[in-house]
Amino acid sequence: NCCLPCNRRVQSSKLGPTPPRLLTEEEYRLQGEVETRKALAELRSFCQSPEFSAWSTVSRIQSPKRFADFVGGASHVTPNEASVHEREFGLESLFIDEQLFEEDDDDDEDEDSVSDSFAG
Repeated sequence: NCCLPCNRRVQSSKLGPTPPRLLTEEEYRLQGEVETRKALAELRSFCQSPEFSAWSTVSRIQSPKRFADFVGGASHVTPNEASVHEREFGLESLFIDEQLFEEDDDDDEDEDSVSDSFAG
């Protein structure tokens, strides 16, 4: 004599786990921004804690002033780095990629028509 909720558990376990819902591109971008901000805040907090060995860290990095600015709240990237990233990975690069793929598609059509004319 099994109760109804028990019976449902057995049925759902037979079906297996449901696959996770995939993120949209916008959700993925947003999650990346949120998680990056959260991780940077955690890193700043750790760098300001008594457990952090500032001297050994500063002695091993290339730009101690930039690191100190970051720990104090400055951005982790320079305006120039942000600009380069936006050019390479932002909307502008997506537009350029689309144009390149469209040109590649056009080239394939041209090659097909050329090879057809030789086959005749």
